[in-house]
Amino acid sequence: MLKSYKELSHEELISLHDDLSNQYQQMKDLKLSLNMARGKPDYKQVGLSFGVFDTVNSQYDFGDKIEYCNYGILDGIPEAKAFFADMLGVKDENIIVFGNASLTIMFDQVSRGYTHGYLGNTPWCKLDKVKFLCPVPGYDRHFAITEHFGIEMINIPLNEDGPDMDLVEEYVNNDESVKGIWCVPQYANPSGVTYSDEVVDRFAHLKPAAKDFRLFWDNAYIVHHLYADKQDHVKDIISACKEAGNENMVFEFCSTSKVTLPGAGVAAMATSPENKKDVLKHMAIQAIGHDKINQLRHVEYFKQHDLNEHMMKQADMLRPKFEAVLKVLDEELGGLDIATWTHPLGGYFISLDAMNGTAKEIVGKCKEAGMVLTGAGATYPYGKDPNDSNIRIAPSFPTPEEIVPAAKLLALCVKLVSVEKLLA
Repeated sequence: MLKSYKELSHEELISLHDDLSNQYQQMKDLKLSLNMARGKPDYKQVGLSFGVFDTVNSQYDFGDKIEYCNYGILDGIPEAKAFFADMLGVKDENIIVFGNASLTIMFDQVSRGYTHGYLGNTPWCKLDKVKFLCPVPGYDRHFAITEHFGIEMINIPLNEDGPDMDLVEEYVNNDESVKGIWCVPQYANPSGVTYSDEVVDRFAHLKPAAKDFRLFWDNAYIVHHLYADKQDHVKDIISACKEAGNENMVFEFCSTSKVTLPGAGVAAMATSPENKKDVLKHMAIQAIGHDKINQLRHVEYFKQHDLNEHMMKQADMLRPKFEAVLKVLDEELGGLDIATWTHPLGGYFISLDAMNGTAKEIVGKCKEAGMVLTGAGATYPYGKDPNDSNIRIAPSFPTPEEIVPAAKLLALCVKLVSVEKLLA
C-alpha cells in the first residue's frame, strides 16, 4: 500500500511533483490519441451483431407478415413487443416499440408533458414552475433534455443502494411542481449502482403531490452484465407500481443500442395500459409507424441466438478492459488518499471521485496529453459538479492495446493535479 499524499511533507511533495511532471512530459511526447469519453462499443464488439443483417433479406418469406412492409402497427410488431416484455419482465400490453434510440422516446415523453400534459393534466408549459429530480452523478443526456425545456433540476445524492429516498419522498410527496425524476436503476451511469428492492418499493409507494408525476426509468443496462457469476438484477418497477396503486406513475425505457447495433437498434417503452393509450393518441399524429422490418430483423436474430449468451460474448470483450482500468487505478492510486472509484458489475462506466476542486484540471491535463474524457461536471445538471471531483471513465471504446496506457495517463494526471492541489 502506498503512502497517503496527505501525510507527505512539503519537501516530499515538491520532489514528487518534479518526478510526476517529468513523467507527464514523457507521456505528452508520445503524442497519444486516446478516447474514453463516451460509452461506445468498439468495432469488434459491434461486429458480434452483424448477423442481424442476414435475417430479413430479399429471400425472407414474409408469409402472413407482409403487412410489416407497409404502414401501420403503431405500437410495434407483436414479436418485438414480446421480446422487450421478456427483457423487462413485464406484459406485452405494457410495451410500445419505437425506432432505434430510447433517448428519442425520453425526449418525446418530456415534450408531451410539456406541450400537452399526461392523461388530461395541465401541460407543464402553462405552469409557473416545473422541476425534475436528478440523482447524481448521473447521465448528462438526461439532464440536457430537461434543461432544453427550461425545467429546473434538483440534485439528489446517489447512494450505494440508489437515490436518497428520504429526500426523494420529501420533494415528491410535498411539492406539486416536481413532475419527474431521472433514474438509471441497474448499473447506473456512471456509478454502476443498482437500486435495491427497498428503494424500488419506496419509489412505487410514493404519494406524489402532482397527479402527473412520472418516474423516467431508463433501464438501459438491464442485460449488460460483465460477469456470468456476479450480476445485479433490479426489481421490476412496472409491477411494483401497479401493486402499490401507482400504475400510471412510470415510463420505463430500454433498447438494443448496445445489445446489437448502436445506431441501428430498436428501442421500447413500458408503461401502464392507460398511459400507453394516451401516448399512442399523440403518436398517431406524429408517425404512421416505426421501422417494423428492423424490429422483425432483431426478433429473427434472437430466435437464432440466445440473448444471454450473446451478452456474455460482449462481456468477454468488455470485462478485460474494465479490469485493466481498475488494476491500474488500484496499483497507481490505491492508498494515496486522493481518489476513490467504483467497481461495477455491469454497464459501461467507472465513476472516479478525485479531490475536491481537481476534476476539471485532471480532464484538461488528460486532453493536453492526448486523451479525451467526458467533460468534468457533465455528470451533474447544468454541467456543474459542486465539488468539481467526479470523472466518468468509459473503458469500452479503446482497443485492448490502448486501455492500459489510457488508464495510466489518467492515474498520472490524478496524482499530478492532486500534488499541485496539496502544495497550493
